[in-house]
Amino acid sequence: MPFSSAGQRATARPALDELPLRPELVGEKPYGAPQLDVPVCLNVNENPYPPSEQVISEIAAAVADAARSMNRYPERDALGLRGDLARYLGHGLTAEQIWAANGSNEVMLHVLLAFAGPKRRVLSFAPTYSMYPEYARDTHSEWCTIPRRDDFTIDPDAATQVVFETRPAVVLITSPNNPTGTAVSLATIRAICDVAPGVVVVDEAYYEFARSGTPSALELLPHYPRLAVSRTMSKAFAFAAGRLGYLAAAPAFIEALQIVRLPYHLSALTQAAGRVALAHAPEMLAKVDQLRQARDDLADWLASRGLQVAASDANFVLFGRFADRHMVWQALLDRGVLIRETGPQGWLRVSAGTPAEMQAFKAALAAVLEAGTVFENQRGKEIS
Repeated sequence: MPFSSAGQRATARPALDELPLRPELVGEKPYGAPQLDVPVCLNVNENPYPPSEQVISEIAAAVADAARSMNRYPERDALGLRGDLARYLGHGLTAEQIWAANGSNEVMLHVLLAFAGPKRRVLSFAPTYSMYPEYARDTHSEWCTIPRRDDFTIDPDAATQVVFETRPAVVLITSPNNPTGTAVSLATIRAICDVAPGVVVVDEAYYEFARSGTPSALELLPHYPRLAVSRTMSKAFAFAAGRLGYLAAAPAFIEALQIVRLPYHLSALTQAAGRVALAHAPEMLAKVDQLRQARDDLADWLASRGLQVAASDANFVLFGRFADRHMVWQALLDRGVLIRETGPQGWLRVSAGTPAEMQAFKAALAAVLEAGTVFENQRGKEIS
């Protein structure tokens, strides 16, 4: 056994392939968008406007108060926070119908831990959120998808037929969808719920950015006991660093998630900060209308440049199509603008940002488009 010069045992440094990793994880890479120090970051759909100094001050005071009992475990079931979340959502919900965790990622993992697993299938509609197959992998669940239409909507007839035939334990419906921004109609969600033998989760992480009149699947909760609707405070609430996601469902559904959660999973600091943010919900959401307008203006501008643009109800726009999207992504990065290389081949995704960020993105992309042939036609051939 090697020792350091100080006489203490040194830490062994095996290579990853020398460790007894689970076979299905061999060759896998950790999830994560690039975190680069560039002037304009438009790649992970954050709200670019930070909380006000007043909210920051109140969060600091609440966290300081919570820190006075850091020697004790936090309130295990976070009932105060869950009650605040229920009041924010409305629809007559109560704390017993809400679950909260460290981001909607952990919420969704809880769902699969409780309802999926070995010899059970998780189904979604591609293209969709790239973390879903990782949740399935990590819970030893079978992952499968149904392709969306060319406009990224879900064909209700095809969806219900596949759900009826394959009998998935969990169906994940993202509305608005990531990475396309596509909202799913309540009629389609109803049709899927009517035939689904397991649970259905509608992921509404971007719902606050939806265009006026877009209904929420929360309206369907009284009619479907196996339906759940997940949300996050990371996006519209400008609370990404707070890592707080939540889900609304029947009380029995919430009980199932409590079985698989880790003890004291939600820190007292997160609960305290989250409750302050919710108490200031109108202020925290004040920039949502501005970001909706930035999204719509951006979509119009991209279309005016001859690009295909997916209709979006989120705070981002998927656009293309490019013969070599990585080349375009890199060329933008070289100009100090970071967007996301994700979604179907040939497409890129850009978040709605501040006016200065939008101007920087447009200038950079205009320069890239003028520099050479980057488009592709429907057959995948380059065109000028």
